[in-house]
Order: sequence, then structure tokens, then C-alpha cells
Amino acid sequence: MKHTRLDTEIQPHIHVHGKVSFFFDKFSIGTLLHRCNIQKRHGYGPRSLMEAIFTLPFIGMNLFRGIVTNNNAEVGKDAVYDLLKGTTYNWRRLLSLLGIRLHSFFNRLTDENRESVLIIDDSTYDRSRSKKVELLSKIKDHSTGRYLRGFRMLTMCWSDGVSTLPLDFSLLASSDKNKRFCESHKKMDKRCCAYQRRKEATLKATKLLEPMVKRILSSGIEAKYILMDSWFGMPTTIAMLSQYINVICMVKKSPKVNYKFEGQSLNVKAIYKRLKKRPGRAKILASTVVTIKKGQPVKLIFVRNRHKKDWLALLTTDISLSDEDVIRIYGKRWDIEVFFKMAKQHLKLAKEIQCRDYDALIAHTSIVFMRYMFVAFNCRLEADQRTFGDLFYECCDELKDISFIESLYRILTLATDKLKQLNTFCEKTVKIFFDTIIDAAISSVSIPKSKLRTAKH
Repeated sequence: MKHTRLDTEIQPHIHVHGKVSFFFDKFSIGTLLHRCNIQKRHGYGPRSLMEAIFTLPFIGMNLFRGIVTNNNAEVGKDAVYDLLKGTTYNWRRLLSLLGIRLHSFFNRLTDENRESVLIIDDSTYDRSRSKKVELLSKIKDHSTGRYLRGFRMLTMCWSDGVSTLPLDFSLLASSDKNKRFCESHKKMDKRCCAYQRRKEATLKATKLLEPMVKRILSSGIEAKYILMDSWFGMPTTIAMLSQYINVICMVKKSPKVNYKFEGQSLNVKAIYKRLKKRPGRAKILASTVVTIKKGQPVKLIFVRNRHKKDWLALLTTDISLSDEDVIRIYGKRWDIEVFFKMAKQHLKLAKEIQCRDYDALIAHTSIVFMRYMFVAFNCRLEADQRTFGDLFYECCDELKDISFIESLYRILTLATDKLKQLNTFCEKTVKIFFDTIIDAAISSVSIPKSKLRTAKH
């Protein structure tokens, strides 16, 4: 009984390791690690180190229990920590390269008329119990309105409405030096990735949006729109990003943000009051075209808020879109909220390790993003029948080719055996009977005679 119980406990782990190995093989992650300068540490190859860390949440372990205190671990803790703290490892490029390969896979399964989108948002990276984490800052959680210790995780995802790929991120400390609890004192070359990451960590989020969009679009990722919350939906940001891709976002009801409407500079509330509303309980109350920076036309759509007696305003730079399409496409922004919840609650973002090194935080966050890609890939494999690809269609063609001949052959064989058992007809009579049916099949069905002769013999 003891051995049976142990086998039952080990079997799911074997299944998980098999799926992870298949994922690493299919997308050549070992090669990608080499291209991103992630190298062998303490005798362990980069792929074996990555697989060991990557698999932990799927088998119910964290870094401490799964590797540090685990005497049966396949890799050593020093090698793992050295991998996470490396200053020359380009984790951003690794995430991008893997995202490109998965995007290519998903893109083949997506109809050309479906709108693929980029989604940008930020979320808190909570380290409230920490004191000496590098660049730890006092930040505001906009969902609760409270301040906490940690970072803002600015993230950009791609989505086709079914699968979501997190492609880029930045862990932002406070741009105000007085709100940072710890500064960076790690010695490094100013040309390395680690230095550049620390440099961008103290910039404002709006200054990082344009470089992120340019990196993703230049890598070959296809998207028709970029979706943003009202936190980023300012005219300056919209005008900047719309140079590269059309924008759909929610806008704030701020008296300080104005749009040009009928020759006047008005805020969203004033514009809404001047518009004629649709009658009844219409979900879309009104829409109009206004202009922002440099006379760029944009469309405002006013939507009834179903949670309270109020309205919401959406904006799009693609004024040819119908009001219904704008709302439908903006609904895909929810995918990034699902990603944040999944990453924090199930993939152990900010909980699995307690490192104080900023490079380790970047490395671990990148691995968590890769875990989500792994989950998205496996969900698509199980849900989308088109993932069978050419094999699926080849199997269908093969069954279609052999179905009639095989069934005819089996029926005639059974009939011949029955006639022989009756001892009523001689063998010559049975042969004539057989030939007559084959000739009738040839004359009535357009099947190559060679195949029918094969069945006959």
C-alpha cells in the first residue's frame, strides 16, 4: 500500500515534467537562453536550471522548499541564485523571443478578420514585509487607494481574445528619491542589461510606453489596436502612441483634460451634456468626433455604467469603427486583469522568492511570465481543435479514401464465406457473383479501378 500511495503522489509530477519538457523542446528554449547570454553555472546547464525553477509552482513547491532545502533537487541552490542575479543576462530579450514564437503559433489558429490587440496596464508588486530590497519604494495601489512597499509592474500583453501573451514589463520604483527606501549600490558595467533596467526603473511609466510599443511591433508581433485604462488615457499619450498603432482607451472625467468640440475646448462632462442622448435604456448613450493634439480626430463613445447610475467614456483614434465594435474590442482589456490574478495567486509572482537583489526580481518575474505563456499554450492545445494542424486533415483524407473500398471488401468477404457455408453454390459461381458486384461498383462509383481490383483479389 505504501508503494501504491507513493506512485500516486509521484505520477502527477512526472506528467508536469513531461509537459514542461515538451514545451521547452517545441520552442527551443535552450537555444533562446544561449542567444540571451544566459550561461552555464556551477556545472549546471542553463536549461536544466530554468526547468527546475519553472516547474516549482506546478508541483506545489516554492524555491526554498523545492531547491534550497531539498537534498534531492536536481540542481544546486548556488547555481540557481547565480542565475537569477546575473547582470549580463538579457531577460527582456528572452521573453520577447519566446513571445514571438508563441505568437506565430497562435496566429496560425486565428482568423484574419479577428482583431489582435496589445494591452497595457500596471499592477502592484507587493513587498510590504521587506526593508532592504534594492530600489524598494513607497507606491500607491490605485485599486484600494492605499500606499505600500514594493514596485509598480508596468506590463504589455498581446491577445487575440482567446490567448494572452505577456511580452514586456518594467518593475518601476518611485521617480521621487525621497520615496525610495533603498538605493542601488551593486557594482556593474554601465553597458549591461542590469544597469539599463535600474535606469528605467526610476522613470515615469508614460515615458516607457513608446519604447515598449516600438520594441514589440518591430519584433514582428501583429496587432491592430492598443488598449489602455483611463490611467494612461491622456491626450498626450494617445497622440504619441497613435503614431504606431490605433488606440482604444477609457478616459477620465477630469475637468483638467479638454478636447476640441464644435470649435470650443471642453472636458468630457461638458461634451456629454451637449450631445443628444439615445432614447430608452440604450447601452450606448451617445458618440461624437472631437480633436486632440495637432488636430487629430478621435471618437468619444459614452456608455451606460451598469454598476451605478452613471456613464463611462471610451475613446478611439480609429473613427471608422462603429460604436459597438469599439466596446467589443475594448472588452479584451480584461485579459490582462486575468493575467495579473493568475500570476499573483497561482504562479507565485512576488511570493516564491524573497531576494533583495533587483536583478533577481527581474529574472523571477520573467520566469513567471514564461509560466503564463506555458499555461496559455496548453489551454489552446486542449481547447482548439485546429491545433491538430495538417495531421488532422491528413487523417480525415485517409479515412475518406479507404472507407468505401474497405467496407465493400468486408461485405463481399462476409457474403462469400456465408455462400461457402451453405454449400449451395460452387466456387466458380461465387467468383462470378463477386465479379458482377465489382463491375457494378466500377460503373456506378468514380473510384480508380486499381483500388477495386486490389479489394477484389
